[in-house]
Formats: sequence, C-alpha cells, structure tokens
Amino acid sequence: MQLKSEVFKTVDAIPQTYWDSVNCCTNIYYSPEFLSAFELANTDIEFNYIFILKGEEAVAFANTQIVTIGIETITKNIRMSDKIRRMVNNMFCRNHIGVLFCGNVFLSGEYGTFLKDGEDKIDTFNAIAKAVGQLSKNTRKLSAIFIKDFENESLYITDHLKPYDYAAMQVEPNMIITLKPEWQSFEDYKKALKSKYRVKANKADSKSECLEAKFFSEKDIEKHKEELQELYQNTIDNADFNAQILNLDTYIHLKKTFKDKFIVKGYFLNGKLVGFLSAMQNETHLDAHFIGIDYSNNKEFAIYPRILNDYVRIGIETKSNQINLGRTASEIKSTLGAEPKALTCYCKHKRYIPNQILKPFIKNVQIKSFKQHSVFK
Repeated sequence: MQLKSEVFKTVDAIPQTYWDSVNCCTNIYYSPEFLSAFELANTDIEFNYIFILKGEEAVAFANTQIVTIGIETITKNIRMSDKIRRMVNNMFCRNHIGVLFCGNVFLSGEYGTFLKDGEDKIDTFNAIAKAVGQLSKNTRKLSAIFIKDFENESLYITDHLKPYDYAAMQVEPNMIITLKPEWQSFEDYKKALKSKYRVKANKADSKSECLEAKFFSEKDIEKHKEELQELYQNTIDNADFNAQILNLDTYIHLKKTFKDKFIVKGYFLNGKLVGFLSAMQNETHLDAHFIGIDYSNNKEFAIYPRILNDYVRIGIETKSNQINLGRTASEIKSTLGAEPKALTCYCKHKRYIPNQILKPFIKNVQIKSFKQHSVFK
C-alpha cells in the first residue's frame, strides 16, 4: 500500500488516533504535551509535525522546526581555511539563513523521527525524507535542511538519505553515565571512583558548599524566569554552537505538565541566583537539559562541577539506569564516568549547485577530539 504524508502546523490539530496508532508517546519527547510546551513558548519558530499514513493508519512521525541562524555561527566551528570559510559564507548570500531542522532543535539525541514497530523501517523513513523535501519546497526563504542526531544503530536506515543528496556528518557525541543498581547514594558512586576522581568530586562539593541549592516549583520558575533566561544566555554565549535560543517560558509549561519528572534546580549565592540545572526523567533515563551559570562566580564556587555532581545525585535518587549529560564539555563529563555515544546528522543546501559545492565540506567536518578519562576502579 502506498504511503502518504500529512503535515500539521500545531500539535492541537493532530488527531488522537494518529498518536495512538504510531504508539510513540511512552517516550516523553514524542508526546503531544512535551511538543506543545515548546510550540507555545517559542512563537518565533515555525513548527511542523509530519505523519506518514498507510491507508488511514499513521505509521511514522517526524518533528520539524524552521529557524533562522547566523551562517557564521555554523562556519566558525568547522575546520577550514579562511578563504573557504569566506566562500561558504558568501554562498549563503546573507548573514542569516533559514534552516529546516528535522529532529528537536532543543534536544541532543534521536528524538526527531519515530517509526512504528512492525512496519518496514526503510520504506517509512523514505516517506519521511520525501515529506521533508516537500515541506522544504513549500517553504520560501529556506537555505538548508538538517536532519539530526542518529545513533550508530540507526545508520542502516538513515543512510537512505544519501540518494536524496544529503551529506552525513558526525557531531559531538552525547556523554552517557551508566548507573549501577548497587549505587544507592552519591557516596556509593564515589566509592566506585578511582582516588583522583573522588578527590575531584569532593572538591566540587566543598568549593560550592556556600551555595544554597533549591528544587524549583512552577511558581519558582515563574518568579526567577528572567534570571534563569539571563544565566542560560551566558552558557549560550559561551558555547561553540547553538542553533536556537529557548524561551524559558517552555519550562513553566513543562513543569505544569510533567510535575516531578521535569526538574529545575537553582543555586543561590547570598540570595542571588548564580546557576541552575534542568533535567527530564524519561522512563528509566535521566536527561540533562539546559543549564545556566554566572561565570564570574563559577571558578571560585565551582558552580558547573557542582551541577555535574548533582546530575549524578538526581540520577541515583530517581533510580535511573543512565544519565545523558548531553554534548559539549565532553572531557569534564568523562571525569564523572560519562562515555561518548556517537551521533550523525545529515545536511543539504536546498539548491542543487550550492549543495554540490557544500557536500565535500560537510563530509570533512571533524568534531573536536577530547581526552576520555577512565574513572572507575
């Protein structure tokens, strides 16, 4: 039976029968409640939700966003000569380009496409690729398409994007801590560490001891929203690459909907908010989301190392079996026992000739190398 696609502009327009049929909502990141929080709070982004239908039955789902990015944000972190960088920047004609992301631009990981169990995965993925192509044709002022964050086990499916003229590129890996069931407390976890890394964890806790830490309620997030946004902006400004800035009203919606599963923890110094972490408990996984740091106090009071320690604490307290610390700062995350999980993205220019020029650069993009620490006894 021929597969066809249907595109919705808002979560509220999607029939419940489609969600029931695809059966993706046990994973929070595919649930309409989660997607709706981002849509409601980030009104400058154009969201589209693609369903692949077999007859009347939905058999696959894809989540897309159209965002505007400064081209130099992308090229500044790719190893290339200044001459080539200028050429690539000029190819996009203007400083800001429209990019269609398939995948959640605010999450690091494989949360953009869902293929129903029991269906032919390659057929349904091809149908998604065609639907994304059609969406890009119908979108004016669009320069590039970026289909993001696939783990190695999925590449036998996703490499079918290559005949559609996409180039594959490796991006920074997710850093994953696997928690052992016998670790009932942070002390148990520290006992499993080699001495050097145990000292490091203790130092982070002692230097940050004067910080007052507090789990935020929905009202706390509302009250401190502007400070949270400012601290988050600090980390964005410090990051190598960020496609889009999240409006932290999203967190108010997430807290209202997911209660204890969505965690925001604030760190205060003499009554002033100087840092925060956020995380989502998704089935048996704890996923770190965005953080915010006052960098002027970070060194003296070890705000970031304390946040990393607290992610481990929360993972143990929630009885999670793994913690996804996300990408960036891979080496420091490895000092807590995190291991890299490779991620591949696919990219293409919307126009044929610029895409042929761009593909060799994309294929040659190299991610930053880092020292992987071996921290357990």
